[in-house]
Amino acid sequence: MNTSHRNEVKIQSERAVLAAVRLPDSRYNQADPFGELTALAEQAGAVVVGTLEQQLARPVAGSYMGTGKLEELKSLCAELNAKTVIFDHELSPKQIANIEKTVERKVLDRSEVILDIFASRATTHEAKLQVEIAQLEYTYPRLRAMWTHLERIVGGSPGGVGTRGPGEQQLEIDRRLVQQRKSHLKRELSVIQARKTRSVEKRNVDSFTVGLVGYTNAGKSTLFNSLTEGGAYADDRLFATLMTRTRKWDLGQGVNVMLSDTVGFVRDLPHNLVASFRATLEEATHANLLLIVLDVSDPSAELQYSEVIRTLDELFDEVEREYKRALSKGAGHANIPDWKRPVRLVLLNKVDRLRDNRELLVWQQKIPQSLPISSLPGTEEKPSRGQEELARRVREAVLGEDREVTLTLPLRDSRTLHTLETRAEILDREYNADSVTLRVRAGTRLLTQLRLDPDAKGPMSWKPAPSHEGDTGPMH
Repeated sequence: MNTSHRNEVKIQSERAVLAAVRLPDSRYNQADPFGELTALAEQAGAVVVGTLEQQLARPVAGSYMGTGKLEELKSLCAELNAKTVIFDHELSPKQIANIEKTVERKVLDRSEVILDIFASRATTHEAKLQVEIAQLEYTYPRLRAMWTHLERIVGGSPGGVGTRGPGEQQLEIDRRLVQQRKSHLKRELSVIQARKTRSVEKRNVDSFTVGLVGYTNAGKSTLFNSLTEGGAYADDRLFATLMTRTRKWDLGQGVNVMLSDTVGFVRDLPHNLVASFRATLEEATHANLLLIVLDVSDPSAELQYSEVIRTLDELFDEVEREYKRALSKGAGHANIPDWKRPVRLVLLNKVDRLRDNRELLVWQQKIPQSLPISSLPGTEEKPSRGQEELARRVREAVLGEDREVTLTLPLRDSRTLHTLETRAEILDREYNADSVTLRVRAGTRLLTQLRLDPDAKGPMSWKPAPSHEGDTGPMH
């Protein structure tokens, strides 16, 4: 077969047919089976002109799709003048070669399209390194069967969907050169990631950290810009954010946290891409609190939510295994930063797009304690829905649940006094010769932090204030 068609069509006009095999355990939106793949293909620059799917109990070993259906796919491509076929699965090199032989068109799988989008969006040096490593890891097992796939790791102008990337400059590359290149890139990336890990660990010691996570295009960056000074690129398209951005978020009452915007998840994200972008999710794995942003107006919201939760669980399972392995080595435990899984809060975003309130009530029943919100910035006349309540909940997570307590402090402890003045409500105060007794309403975590503060300049004691109507229990 003449494979030159892989490079003939410019990306701006590349016509593509989408194909899929639906298995009994397939995860996809049955109301819009090709909705997500269509969005991915269009973000990669293709023009989707047709779709074809087949229901099977199991994929065909050599070609994933049945022979008769492949002939139908070939006819559909000819009828629609499509020169590319994009499958909604990750295919083996043998399967791609066999399908190309039958349909006589360029065949891409889902992983290639996602890698291509990441390649086109990578702007920082770290992102480009991660993309190239992921491309090399995808390409390596395919060298023997599909030499033409090597063009997607060649520099230069794009030649169609799946052919972009900041990769190796020589066209004819063999396994040894791929391994050498990958080793070099990983060493370079490890230096950047080690520096970033140290920065994240220091930030977690100095500040309470909050991470925004969720499915791609759920509205994370828009919310990030609404809550902070912004600077994150926000657009109504998949994978608008590829690198983590962190800014200070003022919660009011003198409380600030560090908020991080992270890369969005997607169904069936290539495993090598997840591994390569592990450092991109460093903020999420080490955050004190995770805000899971869910676009409840999307017809695929339930599928997207389950995918985010599954991906997070897998990510945290891996981090926890690494943490336990580090502890099991015995020596140097004091140098291993303490780690525990972040608390999660689900934000039901884009509620303003719902047709009626019943849909929102269903989601609130599915996810108790979830918070309806609009990520768009509000105005004085019309504040943005849910953002003030979000700030209150995060502030409570930072400070703890409010309690009324009596604190006796030495007057010379100006630092603690200033903290209480700015971060708590002073209800009453009584001065003595060298101390002051305060009745305050403050968060339990703030009080615990102050009690144990090693920088306190004198003894500090407290006792619970007399119970008042409405007290929610003893401080802990």
